[in-house]
Amino acid sequence: MSLLRDHDFRRLFLADTASQAGSQVLMLALPLVAVSALRASAFEVGLLATCQTLAFVVIGLPAGALVDRMRKRVVMVVADWARALALASVPVAWWLDVLTIYQLYAVALVLGVFTVFFDVAYQSYLPHLVERERLVEGNSTLEIVRTVAQVGGPSGGGYLIQLLTAPFALVATVAGFAWSALCLATIRGREPRQEPGRARLGKEIAEGVRFVLGQPLLRRIAGCTATANLFVSVSQPMVLLLLARELGLGGGAIGLLTAAGGLGGIVGALVNARVARRLGQGPAMWLGLAVPAPLAFVLPWMEADWRLGLFVLYEFGTGAGVVLYNVTQLSFRQGITPEPLLGRMNATMRFLVWGTLPLGGLIGGALGGSIGVRNTLLVGAAGSCLAFLWLVTSPLRTMRELPAGSHTLA
Repeated sequence: MSLLRDHDFRRLFLADTASQAGSQVLMLALPLVAVSALRASAFEVGLLATCQTLAFVVIGLPAGALVDRMRKRVVMVVADWARALALASVPVAWWLDVLTIYQLYAVALVLGVFTVFFDVAYQSYLPHLVERERLVEGNSTLEIVRTVAQVGGPSGGGYLIQLLTAPFALVATVAGFAWSALCLATIRGREPRQEPGRARLGKEIAEGVRFVLGQPLLRRIAGCTATANLFVSVSQPMVLLLLARELGLGGGAIGLLTAAGGLGGIVGALVNARVARRLGQGPAMWLGLAVPAPLAFVLPWMEADWRLGLFVLYEFGTGAGVVLYNVTQLSFRQGITPEPLLGRMNATMRFLVWGTLPLGGLIGGALGGSIGVRNTLLVGAAGSCLAFLWLVTSPLRTMRELPAGSHTLA
């Protein structure tokens, strides 16, 4: 946490805090608007999840090349304001009694587009603020923000939804995006002006793709994350349907249950460095996914009784494991990539690993409508247990120290 003494990193930290808190409310509120306010079907909820992530497939690769041509802080500020304005249209339409599922689809698509640009710029911006040898410290600090937001965000957001209804609870997310933009705008350090139009956009995109696919460990990490994300996106909309519709839980109860993932994430962030030192960075990475994966099999059997405690255990274990995995693999990606390629590397990775999310949402929606919510959760649980195989069948299985790369292009 010593990085917080630095003014610019502290501003990034505060922006991330506001954005993450609002995003946690958004994760619950947007699908609950569809489920409770618009009485959407399982397929419609799955399609909404697809719309939220479709942009990573459609514009993910060119976004990376474009971000490498621009100042990343400016990209993040513009993306924050655009997301705030798009999301503000939902409570306004609900208040005017004109909200439809098609507007939710449109808002989700807009949010997805600007989230692509924000995330690519965000992951490429940290190396401008801290030295490369402090990337793990910086990512761990920011990961703690995400996990703390996961503790308070869902429970607070759930009760906010109960108090104000889901459409009006989205105002908290609008405020979070606006505050994030204001914090980023006050960062003092300025990035050097990027050289415009060094090469054709297609050639620059190809450079990023070749770098990622040409690095064996990055290929394995991409395959692992893409597999995990595919099956999580199959299950996630169905979990909300199960809790809200079949078990009849209110927004506050759902938020309180899912907050366990944030508690697990805090534990993962606190023990991350110790586990990596004890077991090695490679084993820490794949164990973070392999150990909690079987807990997903409790989801199909949930009822509104003591079995909700098993759901809390699943959320806690998964939250801890994901943080352990994410901090290690993200710091490795940032450290091994030459600075001029950071945006394209992150965009290529996001294209590969988030590109499975819209597919998973469609699969989950289709399966939920045909074989039922609980059987769909069983499919998602089985698939989640496969992701870590990408890592244990590679040198990462026993690698104690992950290699670092050159900071310049050859």
